Amino acid sequence: MQIFKKILFGLVGLIVLLAVISQFLPGQVHVEREVTINAAPEAVFVHINNFRKFNEWSPWAPRDPEAKYVFDGPEDGVGARMTWTSDHPQVGSGTQEIIESAPYSLVRTSLDFGQDGQAVAFFNISAQDAGSKVVWGFDSDLGRNPIARFMGLKFDDWIGADYAAGLANLKVLVEAGAQMDGSQEMP
Repeated sequence: MQIFKKILFGLVGLIVLLAVISQFLPGQVHVEREVTINAAPEAVFVHINNFRKFNEWSPWAPRDPEAKYVFDGPEDGVGARMTWTSDHPQVGSGTQEIIESAPYSLVRTSLDFGQDGQAVAFFNISAQDAGSKVVWGFDSDLGRNPIARFMGLKFDDWIGADYAAGLANLKVLVEAGAQMDGSQEMP
């Protein structure tokens, strides 16, 4: 019985220690990746500002071809909304809505993952000599949840890899379209 008490007190002590440590971990998550696309910002913007085009370059769409998507609101710009449902753990379910859209330079979205939390994602597009620089970013407040704060340490690896893959897909898609329509290329 004495050993059982020691094990129990040890486990309780470990849990308390981890909870205290978690409060010193970052409460905010910021992830971003970027790519240069050999096409004008206008050519890039149309693929980002419209959720109906999202799965053409999304890193998550191929993971679950059976995922269900519902589109609400306008086709593009502020108020456009996409809800998805998937049983695949790397796709999950949630809602994304465009909350800010500045032609050819910015798209900001709110993300709601239900019990898994909320976040804001953004795309900054800027003209470059070689075309367009696109930055895809993600920000989330983890609150005081100790588990979320420990998981927050891995968000850059988890989300960053997907964002890099999505941007690589977007680059291929947009550049292929720009080659077919020479009017989309930068001078």
